[in-house]
Amino acid sequence: MLKFKTVNIIFFLVIILLMALNSVFSVSIASYIAVAVLYLAIVTHGSISLSAQFFIPVRCKADVSSGAIAITFDDGPVPGKTEKILEVLKSYNVSAAFFCIGHRIADNPWLAKKIHDSGHLLGNHSYWHKNTFDLQTSEKIEIELNTANRAIEQAIGLKPNLFRPPFGVTNPMVANAIARLGLKTIGWSVRSLDTITKNREALLKRITQSLKGGDIILFHDCCTITLDILPDFLDYVFARGLKVVRVDELLNEKAYA
Repeated sequence: MLKFKTVNIIFFLVIILLMALNSVFSVSIASYIAVAVLYLAIVTHGSISLSAQFFIPVRCKADVSSGAIAITFDDGPVPGKTEKILEVLKSYNVSAAFFCIGHRIADNPWLAKKIHDSGHLLGNHSYWHKNTFDLQTSEKIEIELNTANRAIEQAIGLKPNLFRPPFGVTNPMVANAIARLGLKTIGWSVRSLDTITKNREALLKRITQSLKGGDIILFHDCCTITLDILPDFLDYVFARGLKVVRVDELLNEKAYA
């Protein structure tokens, strides 16, 4: 699997080769443009495809032989919605991971504590979760992630060790900030798309059609449709003989620093 540094070296050598050839033959400007376009395409794909691990190591799944899956929820906590998710999880005796937005923790520390006290994991999902998160300098990203960590620590008394990038987007700035903070990046292997799917049957089919041991499921606790299908999903999981464990247990990672 290609990494950012490897791609940079390859394209640097390609440019050197083109320049060398240009001293003997006439290399057209179009050739340089084609190389640049290809480079940008590869880097863009690496930025938006978290499982590619283009910029940073990412844990997206465990071994199939684990016989277990992990359920994760992003973008909370949201009063009036997250509590209902917690009730469903409690009724099935299931633990999950909640990758929380820092300012929502700061606004609702009681709800963060309720998540923690219910046996679930809290991870860092940035403080503001803005569209421009990954366009900041690495220093500003580091500050934002630290601010989110502090909000979670103030609410539950523990500092998160696990991080999920907003929108699943990474780049060198995000990578540098994560490295300095020593955070472990957690992705997913099954993306529910519950933020855009309106049909419950279509959503259930999407998340169950190829479900297997080791999978990490991405939900959002702010979505009404997620609450609607969660019991049916858990019924399906247990009917398949799969276990549900927290993502830190599935991946053998420390939940907190």
